[in-house]
Formats: sequence, structure tokens, C-alpha cells
Amino acid sequence: MAMRELTVVTGSFVGFQLLYSGVSPLLSSAFSEGYGRLPPTKLNEWNSRGDPNMVKLNVAITCGYLLYDLVLLARNWSTMGDSFFVCHHLAALYAYGYVLTRGVLPYFANFRLISELSTPFVNQRWFYEVLHYPRSDRLVVANGVAMTVVFFLVRIAVMPSYWASVFATFGTPAFERLGLGAQVAWIVSCVCLDILNTVWMYKIARGCYRVLAGSRKHKDKASNGDGGKHMNNHTD
Repeated sequence: MAMRELTVVTGSFVGFQLLYSGVSPLLSSAFSEGYGRLPPTKLNEWNSRGDPNMVKLNVAITCGYLLYDLVLLARNWSTMGDSFFVCHHLAALYAYGYVLTRGVLPYFANFRLISELSTPFVNQRWFYEVLHYPRSDRLVVANGVAMTVVFFLVRIAVMPSYWASVFATFGTPAFERLGLGAQVAWIVSCVCLDILNTVWMYKIARGCYRVLAGSRKHKDKASNGDGGKHMNNHTD
């Protein structure tokens, strides 16, 4: 890994740590009344989710973020531990390591970063949940629908075009020049990430359906109640 990339990774790690320990608590206290009432275990996760995912514009910055998040998960495993996240981060770091050390596959690496467009909606869902917003709340429902749609578009719908581009490289001189190590890292990590994305998509879609179904039942009950009152008044 060149000194420039190493500096970016280190700077990214330090930057996210500063955001976690300083910037996120300050902004969250200013803009969210419920932040100060959260227990310490929830504050840790709140601050980690409050990082600006949209600034991860290249692989080096992403690696710094993934390393930071792994350290945070390890330090708070009892309250934040998630084996799926660990698998996701390790798979990404495994492949991105070749991108940084050998400068290969930058297009495919950055293509995978499109998936991060769904992360703000996932984090917002967690914010609503920890602040005890009812699932029937319009903001919760709207964010849940947006999260489902965006997650599908940037993580699931792109799979055919991505893998078509991958398969198109097989047997080419450029693919052969990668070597077995980079080839395995590229394919295996992508397969693992897409399996995780498919599992998460199923859970998100199921949760969205339940929220929408519950919201519809709530509206039906409210309308039936109003209808009953109207009928009684008319009879009297």
C-alpha cells in the first residue's frame, strides 16, 4: 500500500473517531431532544450511526470507516454486536485491500459503494425506533417505504448488471493479469456481500409489509369508529 493510500485510510479512521466522540454528540444534542435521555449503550450506537455515509467517496475512505466500525463493534459487542455486520466489513476489506495495494478493479470497487445510498434510511429507522416513535407514525412509515425502495434499487436491482460486467471480464487478458489471489478476493467477497444484501432485503421487505399492514388496520379502525358515531347520532 502506497504512503498516500495509507495516509487516507489513517485519516479516515481518525476522522470517523472524531465524528463519533465529538461532532455527532454535539449535533445530536442540538437537533434531537430525545438524544440526552438515551442510556449510554444507546448513545454509543447513535453516535456511530450518525456518521455521514455520503462522504465515503473512494475505497481508502471506506476502508477507514470499516476499520473504525469494526473497532467500535468490538468495544461495544454486548450492545452493538452483529455478526452480519462483521462478515460484511471483513468481506469488503478483503477485496478493497487488493484495490489499495495493487490499484486494481477501481471501477468495480466504487460500483459497490452505490449500496451505501441506502444506509441513511437504515440509520434513520434505528433513530425512530430508539426514540420510541410508533410504527404507525407517518414519518416512520415514509422512511420505511423509502428504505425498502432504495435498498432494493442500489443493492438488489443492480446485481444483474454488475455480474454481467464481471462475467464479461472472464477469460480476458486483464482478468488473467489479476492473478488468483485478486480474482478470488473479488468474486468471493462480492458473492458474500450479495448474499448478505439478499438476506437483509428479505427482512426489510417483510418489516415494511408489516408496518404498512398495521398502518392500514389502524386507519380502518379509526374510520369504523367514526362511522359508528355517525350512525348513532343519525339514529338519535
